Amino acid sequence: MVSIIAAVDRNLGIGFQNKLLFWLPNDLKRFKALTTGNTIIMGRKTFESLPKGALPNRRNVVLSSNPETQCPGAEVFPTLEVALQSCQPEEQVYIIGGASVYKQAMQVADMLCLTEIDAEAPQVDAYFPAVDSAVWYEKSRESHPDDEKHPCPYAFVDYIRK
Repeated sequence: MVSIIAAVDRNLGIGFQNKLLFWLPNDLKRFKALTTGNTIIMGRKTFESLPKGALPNRRNVVLSSNPETQCPGAEVFPTLEVALQSCQPEEQVYIIGGASVYKQAMQVADMLCLTEIDAEAPQVDAYFPAVDSAVWYEKSRESHPDDEKHPCPYAFVDYIRK
């Protein structure tokens, strides 16, 4: 099963200068809970944005068209298609970014695990693709208000392919 996991603002913004738009501890906890023990696939810039490199207790897969790319603790593949072919049928795969990888993965994903943030980031240079309601069905939504650790309301929303 291939899932896409992302946090998006009201305009589907996902990042600015290779950084997340919002610091939401519960979103990070959910990300860790879902992806630990599974395979994560990301672009090279997303890998470079990880503060400590490869994420522990996960199979880290990085996409790069440059055959010289070295990502310590991760396997590198030239395309999403080749990376997915390296996965076993029973492997749970999460696509974790960035924008161009999300765009490619929308064609093959079975599920979207989105954190929909009820705010607009002041500066955005990377966006998530539109979620087409003709293709995706909202399976579940768990809404959360803002609080002392979360500067704006957000919801964990899972979509499945129709």
